Amino acid sequence: MDIIKKLTEEFSLKAFQVENAVKLYDDGNTIPFIARYRKEATGSLDDQVLRELIDRLTYLRNLDETREKIIAVITEAEKMTDELLAAINSAATMTELEDLYRPYKPKRKT
Repeated sequence: MDIIKKLTEEFSLKAFQVENAVKLYDDGNTIPFIARYRKEATGSLDDQVLRELIDRLTYLRNLDETREKIIAVITEAEKMTDELLAAINSAATMTELEDLYRPYKPKRKT
């Protein structure tokens, strides 16, 4: 999944605004710093939009990471099917991923 493209569509922003905001944030800059001193790079995005953008970015990155872990666990257990893989890849929320993963989740031993 292309996170930058998805964020661009969700927030109705230009691609350069999202790309630059994400790059600045990943480089360790804070949201207030980006909003105040990097307006030329982000196209004058205010701190509220930046905060929502970064929150959504974090969620989507966690979603991708969880998706990869789930695919690895199910594949390792040799229970992966084409339909299940398609459903996992099309899941848009953590809840959907967890619901798909629940039947294949390894049971805890006490």
